This record gives sequence, structure tokens and C-alpha cells, in this order.
Amino acid sequence: MDLPPASDSRIAAVRRFNRVYTRTIGALQEGLLQSSFSLTEARVLYELSQRDGTTAAELCRELDLDAGYLSRIFQRLERDGLLARSLSTTDRRQSMVSLTEAGRAAFAPLDQRSRAEVSRLLVTLPEAAQESLVDAMARIESFLAHTVSPRPWLLRQHRPGDIGWVIARHGAIYAQEYGFDSRFEAMVARVGGDFLASHDPRVERCWIAECDGVNVGSVFLVRKSAAEAKLRLLIVEPSARGAGIGRRLVAECIAFARCAGYRTMTLWTNDVLVAARNIYQQAGFRLVASHPHSDFGPPIVGEDWELRLR
Repeated sequence: MDLPPASDSRIAAVRRFNRVYTRTIGALQEGLLQSSFSLTEARVLYELSQRDGTTAAELCRELDLDAGYLSRIFQRLERDGLLARSLSTTDRRQSMVSLTEAGRAAFAPLDQRSRAEVSRLLVTLPEAAQESLVDAMARIESFLAHTVSPRPWLLRQHRPGDIGWVIARHGAIYAQEYGFDSRFEAMVARVGGDFLASHDPRVERCWIAECDGVNVGSVFLVRKSAAEAKLRLLIVEPSARGAGIGRRLVAECIAFARCAGYRTMTLWTNDVLVAARNIYQQAGFRLVASHPHSDFGPPIVGEDWELRLR
């Protein structure tokens, strides 16, 4: 798929953020956190402190560092008695590197100062601003990590705060991708509010897809009658698409509906939601009715789909 070029204004915004962030964390200082270690050396110490032993090749891949540069860091740490080498027990051609007791002792105050620096940064902000900052950082991490390699994800039931996320992300994503206006977000808010107010967990459920602690998808199954369940509010974050999350969310709905004793599942969607329609069709749903409308701004075609469970 061809990706659009980055605009000059977006490039400038990212560079501006980088300048603010590196200044805030002190990355431009000669010694990180009033230590004798550079930012890269401190990161190497951190990675080594998290494991009993690793190879130089593994650490090169993990940190995306030049092998020669990493070798010079190892030499300095070894000279100072902070790093030890040993032959691998599984591959005698490989040497293992690990922190010595002195190395772990040297890293401990660096770790404590780092925690204290972050704490001092956060306590200057109100509670809500702290949450917003952490959420924004998680979203940046999610977007950038997706460009490198797929990340593991899990499904869970909703927790306090999740329904607000579902409403907000539906409003933002559908406005950006399809031009839907605020009436769509209002409709999602009504569905989410009704679910929170009166859902029966024995026959109704919300699933949240989560990646590294960040919400990346959702779907609801709600009771329409004793025999009919309705699938609602399927969404997957753009950064998490292509990993099979949407298909899994729909499959969970169908399996739960069968166990709950429903005979039929229905859903309402729109013709512009091509990826979602493909998922429904592959899961066995069939289109039973369609009707043009402009309830959310642009003219589109609403569609009713149905799946017989028994």
C-alpha cells in the first residue's frame, strides 16, 4: 500500500516535540542524571540489569546500535569492572555479557534518580493531566512500534473508563476517516451509556482489545430479545489494523452468543465500512436489507446483517 508523504508542517511538529522532549529528560547533558554515563550507556546498563545474561548480537538488535559502537561501550564498562563476559553454554562461538555486582550497584542510583526525575515531572501536573500525558505517550509508542514489528495483544472485558474511550475513539476515527459529524458520536454515547446502565453480564458483554496496556479495539454484544443478540461498536485503532483483532472480536461475540442461548445475531453497519463488512461476511453474516441515509453527515447506505446461530 502506498503511504502519503509527510507534510512539512507535520515534520516540523515532530521535530519540535523531539526538541522539547530531549530537553525535558536531560538527554543533551554530558552525563545523564548527574552520572558519568551517557544516555546510550545508561540504556545499555538498563537492558543488562533486566536480564541475567545476553549476547552482544541480541543487544545490538534490541537497541538498533552499531556493533562497533556497542563494543566500545562494553570495553569501557568492562574496564571499570561493571561488565563481565563468559562463553555461551549453548553456542561456544558466542560470548555472554552481564553486569557484575559492581555494575548493578552502579546502575541502582541511576535507576533511582530516573524514577525521582519522572516523579518530579508528574507531580507538577493535576491527576487528569498525568493520565492524559501517560495515555498520549502510550499512543505514540503504539503508533511507532507498529512500524517496526507486530505487537502482542489480548482481549478482556471492559473496566471503568473503557466505555468513555470507546465513545471518544469512535467519534475521532469516524470523523477523520469518513467525515461523520457529532451525531454519530452522540449515537455511540447513547449505546455505551445504555450498556453501562443496564447490561446483564450473563447475556451481554463488551470486549476490549489491548496492546501493551493501551486500548486498540472494542466490540459489544447486547440483548435485543430472548432469541436475538446484536453486535455493536466494533472498532480497531488504525495503528493496530492488520493483526486480526477485528476478526477475533467478532468471533468472540459469536461464540458468546451461542453459549448464551441466542438463536440469531444481527448488526447494523454502513457501506463505507469495507473492512468491517468483509469481516462480517467471512464470519457468516448475510446482508438482509439496505437503506440510504445521511444521519451522520455524508450520504451513505445503512445495512442490516444477520447470522443464524442455530
